[in-house]
Amino acid sequence: MTSLYVREITREEHLAHLRQSPDASHLQIPEWGGVKPDWLPESIGWFEGEETGGETGGATGGATGDAMVAAALVLYRPLPGTRRYLAYLPDGPAIDWRTPRLERWLDPLIAHLERIGAFSVRIGPPLVVRHWDAATVTAGIADPGVRHLRDLPAAGIDGYALDAAERLRRLGWRPCEEDDGNGFGLGQPRYGCHIPLAGRSEDDLRDALAPHWEQSLRTAESADVRVSWVSDADLPDFHRLYTATAAHDGFKARPLDYFRRMWRALNAEDDDRLRLYLAEYEGEALSGALMINVGSRAWHSYAASGRRGRQLRPSSALLWRMLCDARSAGVETYDLRSITPALTEDRLLGRLHFKTGAGGRPVEYLGEWELPVGSQGKVLQRALRVYLGRR
Repeated sequence: MTSLYVREITREEHLAHLRQSPDASHLQIPEWGGVKPDWLPESIGWFEGEETGGETGGATGGATGDAMVAAALVLYRPLPGTRRYLAYLPDGPAIDWRTPRLERWLDPLIAHLERIGAFSVRIGPPLVVRHWDAATVTAGIADPGVRHLRDLPAAGIDGYALDAAERLRRLGWRPCEEDDGNGFGLGQPRYGCHIPLAGRSEDDLRDALAPHWEQSLRTAESADVRVSWVSDADLPDFHRLYTATAAHDGFKARPLDYFRRMWRALNAEDDDRLRLYLAEYEGEALSGALMINVGSRAWHSYAASGRRGRQLRPSSALLWRMLCDARSAGVETYDLRSITPALTEDRLLGRLHFKTGAGGRPVEYLGEWELPVGSQGKVLQRALRVYLGRR
């Protein structure tokens, strides 16, 4: 078996690899680096062959013609007052996680990041450990004796994902701590929700809607709520809804410039990478959301609603239109993003009820893992946590 090494690659090399292997997370495409101004992005590739020790663009070189077998986006977060970095690969890297020799992939990654100056590496293996049927979760929500998704029987468990977790532990990696009990800690959420679209007709999707969801959709249709795929000129209307949602749900809203930057960055190479949809009634925007498209997946992001017109159920009409458009475009999995695993009465339970009612299948990911690098790695990890906690 040939050895692997990691080096920096150009944006063009990264994009070319994605055209051949398109099913990376939207957080692992080179365009995402342009969305996060507080992080320094780098595209890297894994190559089969031997390192030459030469320097190419600040990275260790290899033999000309070595085959690139994987690529990833690394985001570096500087620790103030030092030349050291947290190296973060959100939803990545997309390597062969089923191999019993994970060190073959991870050791050259760590070696490269340490050369750059990383004191800690954080990864998010794109692996689903277990998933639940929507009907099972709906019944669990109604049962006062069920308090957590883990209390319900899973529809499937991936043994390979569990094996990967054990191999990571043996290699010194540790699960990242979450800052609350709802799976919404720093980094990416541990629990999500998917709607499978592959091989399904629009009628199949409609038949899978829960009765309460079907009724909401009929209400919106009867009221003539109109859903449109709009342009970046409509971002201010979307942002108004988003800030109202933030105030209602108690989270800090991102500024309008963040979404303008996201639009420019994600649509720079492919003008269908990011879409904006609005649900309107009598010319007034009532609900909106972004759809991010990469390969065979789409992500439903930053769903937002105002206080007016909620009785017309615009969010149901919005999601239904986006699902149908994604299916028509060949999307195989529609990712509804984060959910709470806690099946108790709180402000997040309504979101879970809405997503599973639409036919969403709750999933538990392997979660994020971290590894200190170098003799000062653990000390600098603690220093960065203190710094971020004070911001």
